[in-house]
Amino acid sequence: MPEAELTELRERIARTRWPESATEPGWTQGVPVEWLQRVARHWSERYDWRRIEQRINSAGSFRAEVDGLGIHVLHLVPESPHPLPIVLTHGWPGGVIEYLPVAERLRDDGFEVVLPSLPGYGFSDKPSEQGWGVDRVAGAWVTLLGDLGHDRFVAAGSDWGTSVSTRIGQLFPGPVAGIHLVPPLAPVDPGEHPTDAERAAARDLAERARSGDGYTGVHATKPQTLGYALTDSPTGLAAWILEKLVEWSDGDPEETIGLDAMLDLVTLYWLTASAASSARLYRESIAEVQAVFRGDAAQVDVPTAATVFPTEVPRPSRRQVERRFRDLRFWSEPERGGHFGALEQPDRLAADIAAFARML
Repeated sequence: MPEAELTELRERIARTRWPESATEPGWTQGVPVEWLQRVARHWSERYDWRRIEQRINSAGSFRAEVDGLGIHVLHLVPESPHPLPIVLTHGWPGGVIEYLPVAERLRDDGFEVVLPSLPGYGFSDKPSEQGWGVDRVAGAWVTLLGDLGHDRFVAAGSDWGTSVSTRIGQLFPGPVAGIHLVPPLAPVDPGEHPTDAERAAARDLAERARSGDGYTGVHATKPQTLGYALTDSPTGLAAWILEKLVEWSDGDPEETIGLDAMLDLVTLYWLTASAASSARLYRESIAEVQAVFRGDAAQVDVPTAATVFPTEVPRPSRRQVERRFRDLRFWSEPERGGHFGALEQPDRLAADIAAFARML
């Protein structure tokens, strides 16, 4: 990135027009102003983008045209690759750098890893037309792997990457050897004779819908309106993204993820001006995913693996997952970790993906 853009970022942070403190303590009304002011000082005075930029560029970074759109890809190839390559898909508010720690570990373990940025995210192009939902992304990933010479692969991911990988398994069962999902999307319904864990998961999901899911409604209905503020204010963008990193992680993310790693994601969104285009994926895909999830076509028959971190929401049980995913071959419930398992527990997640891939 040009140094002038990093200089402008620091100047914009310094000129932030701050609101007053909330009328309730803590995070009840959102990100506390005192916390964000401390983070903003670190971002403008000590944070080093060049550190992660160098790491991106050393990970086989290139761009490819797929289905008429420029897609940024990290391609990590070991000296003696495993026969099965792995395509990893991130979600929001993630990016390729979210999965880079996992990709590096898988490469070191002998796996070839393809790590593309979703359309409208990071250094991938922003779609200028409707239609780039998860189904089209799934088809683009199959094309991308084919262009790289692979007719069989493992698809893995979390957040939107869960939906993309699931749809790859449903729409393209030929080339996909198996899918690894963090976690699988299955009805979190206690039903009859629920376990204590199933009751707790259902309560957590209901609370998330009540108090923490407003961002989904905005993304799915008015991403353009939201984009003006987040594209113009780096501090506003940081608040929008960091709130999720804090609330959806297991424990203190400044310890488990690290403040600089959190700011890597925010800075990626800022430098690529991708606030609106990334949110637009919700507009394109929410109804699409819900229709499949609730309909007769919900069943998934390809070999499936699941990693369910303990503070993730949703958090389906194994028996709930098995009702939808008919060939569940690998199940993992780590002791620690939340929604950002690729950043919080990269060793464990990489080990789970590798173990499943070896089974195939």
